[in-house]
Amino acid sequence: MEPRYKRILLKLSGEALMGDQGFGIRPDILQYVAEEIRSIHDLGVEVAVVVGGGNIFRGIAASSYGMDRAAADHMGMLATVINSLALQGTLEGKGMQTRVQSAISMHEVCEPFILRRAVRHLEKGRIVIFAAGTGSPYFTTDTAAVLRAQEIHAEILLKATKVNGVYDSDPAKNREAVFIRNLSYMEVLERQLQVMDMTAISLAMDNGLPLSVFDLLGKGNAVKVVCGDEEIGTLIR
Repeated sequence: MEPRYKRILLKLSGEALMGDQGFGIRPDILQYVAEEIRSIHDLGVEVAVVVGGGNIFRGIAASSYGMDRAAADHMGMLATVINSLALQGTLEGKGMQTRVQSAISMHEVCEPFILRRAVRHLEKGRIVIFAAGTGSPYFTTDTAAVLRAQEIHAEILLKATKVNGVYDSDPAKNREAVFIRNLSYMEVLERQLQVMDMTAISLAMDNGLPLSVFDLLGKGNAVKVVCGDEEIGTLIR
């Protein structure tokens, strides 16, 4: 299989790491995700990753019951660092060189985010995991993923989810939901489709960054998307 893209950014939700247990990290899911990343890396593709923190703490949810939004978002950023370190340990256990770069300085556990250093790591074949979102409250990890993808000049952003793509409504709540194979950024914004938050979609649209939304739990899907299989997931461009 020949990859279509040389450099990609993979966005993982924190919820994907907890499986069906409701909280925390399921080791078998972590192992599975690491194998999927390795399958992309083995093609010679430069891989960057952004992980969410919703399996541990979700800032926007905490702010809804009275917690200060800035403090809640900073707690959410720390949750993404925990997930990033867990993923790093699993990837390195499988023989892949990995670096975690955090938007919040914590030198004892990971590198600070430095763009040129991140690009150099990618060029050397290392997997780079970007932690702590953008480093600022009021921005989601979706927005951080689009921002980092633009900064490192990734050719596509892969958003790994629990569903096989984008639907016109929530398939978990509506059995009549219709799957959509191809979308424009403007259609996502106009129809308020819950793909990513609107800030992330707007940023991707402004910079022409293609987005692929696919089912992470379908084994081999990540490689198929990287190799240009248009039958997998939804492409937004």
